[in-house]
Amino acid sequence: MIFDIKERDGGMYATVSGRLDTPTSVEARSEIVPLLENADKEIILDCKDLSYISSSGLRLLLTIRKESSEKGGKMIIEHINEEIKSVFLMTGFYNFFEIR
Repeated sequence: MIFDIKERDGGMYATVSGRLDTPTSVEARSEIVPLLENADKEIILDCKDLSYISSSGLRLLLTIRKESSEKGGKMIIEHINEEIKSVFLMTGFYNFFEIR
């Protein structure tokens, strides 16, 4: 499992773990359905256990952000490690997402 999703404080809380690359992103598409269905709420993605992200993984995060934005929700990414932060900075995603 890549996304462990729970309802919390009226929003959605997902722990993202392992590698978010092309093969796992395909699998994760079905896992994020609860986030997309609740995109009108606050969605927190805890990435403390995320070890790698590829362009496919970034597209998956964009899908969640886009749905959240369209439905009036909010998406927050927390606890990214230095390697993931570097990818976000190189791609310009660091300023595109709310990261804490």
